[in-house]
Amino acid sequence: MHQLPLDVQLADYAVFESFYPGSNAAAVHALGLVAAGEGSPVVWLWGPRESGKTHLLQACVSEASQRKRDTAYLPLGSVHGLGPRMLDGMGQVDLLCIDSAEAIAGDPDWEQQLFVVFEALTQHGGRLVLAGSEAVAGCKFGLPDLASRLMSGETYRLNGLTDEERVAALQLRASWRGFQLPDKTGRYLIARVDRGAGALFTLLDQLDHAALAAQKRLTVPFVKSVLEQS
Repeated sequence: MHQLPLDVQLADYAVFESFYPGSNAAAVHALGLVAAGEGSPVVWLWGPRESGKTHLLQACVSEASQRKRDTAYLPLGSVHGLGPRMLDGMGQVDLLCIDSAEAIAGDPDWEQQLFVVFEALTQHGGRLVLAGSEAVAGCKFGLPDLASRLMSGETYRLNGLTDEERVAALQLRASWRGFQLPDKTGRYLIARVDRGAGALFTLLDQLDHAALAAQKRLTVPFVKSVLEQS
């Protein structure tokens, strides 16, 4: 993975195997191709908070890295204040994934530097994946050439999960972690706690640790007792 002048760590769970696709299977498939060096040279993901954008970007980077491809992940929402020089050299990687891309919309220096990186990536067959809160047109990039390049590839809107899909997503994450989450317990969780995906997955990890310490299964009574104590 391309080293950045800051500490950017990929989440351990951010792999394709732990992502429940639901109605977003087409986006997952497209990013799998990109990670393998195939598919569209530019992909734009967009959707509401906690729809899985960051997970998929990091999964793409993780998969590509395992394939010995030079990669970089850049979360612009937290680092754009450090200046566009952060993009120096990134036009030479095999895969660049940019999170919160809307953070630089309207900033001429950042937009120009990203345009330069895009052109460099295109010249040597690299790929660019970006995620934003809206479609490209809604982000109001001021540089027309950049906006047109970002719209030239594939665009996928990530949809949120239904309640049943949330249960399935929790079960998939639990299975990936190496434990089981019964249907009844999963339905209990989404009915009684914050239904945001991030909060649910964080709680799932906490419950797993509590269950291991108590040598218990994740039954509804056990989960209820843990929640009452927190």
